[in-house]
Amino acid sequence: MTNILYVTASARKAGSLSRMLGDRFVTGWRTRDGQGDVTHRDVGTTPPPIISEAWVAAAFTPRPDRTAAQREMLALSDELIEEIRQAEMIVIATPMYNYGMPAALKAWVDQVVRIGETFSFDLSRGDFPLEPILSGKTLVLLTSSGEFDFAPGGMREGMGHLVPHLKTVSKYLGAARIHEVAIEYQEFKDARHDRSIAAAQAQVDALLAELAEGRATALA
Repeated sequence: MTNILYVTASARKAGSLSRMLGDRFVTGWRTRDGQGDVTHRDVGTTPPPIISEAWVAAAFTPRPDRTAAQREMLALSDELIEEIRQAEMIVIATPMYNYGMPAALKAWVDQVVRIGETFSFDLSRGDFPLEPILSGKTLVLLTSSGEFDFAPGGMREGMGHLVPHLKTVSKYLGAARIHEVAIEYQEFKDARHDRSIAAAQAQVDALLAELAEGRATALA
């Protein structure tokens, strides 16, 4: 049994390729697992609020010293972080917007990467005072982009900041293993785009089989 947190970030529902990949993965996993719970957090259509000065002050106030207003301000953040804690697998399905993550997904990241909850802070650690609190989770990134060739060595290397950003913060989500599947060429809508969709669907199916086999081996 595997509990999944499924985060969707596209502003669109109809025609969203990242949602299509995410739904394919989650449905496929449910078919194989059959017992785990899936929590769907749709930040694309219901984005969390952007953090504010008051939010930051509340987050950095020790829990026993928070006012009722501060506790209320952090209530959604607490809920989102608890969803991450309960998940063994986090599936993030997101498009790339303007070479980075959608604002709604960034708002979610800012709500869940939080001192005392998903990371600790200690200056005695020298130049790396932040240390993740969560661990042992699998992160699946399912993405779509209008352009193409963002991988190392590609013609747009260094231009795509979506996946590198998510991989950088993934340790604060507790990710021990990261898997990525991407659709490209969406703006071109040509044969390359069709091939990219087909390849991504096949990769999702192969990843499901790989993860299911690994889980079976771990339980044996």
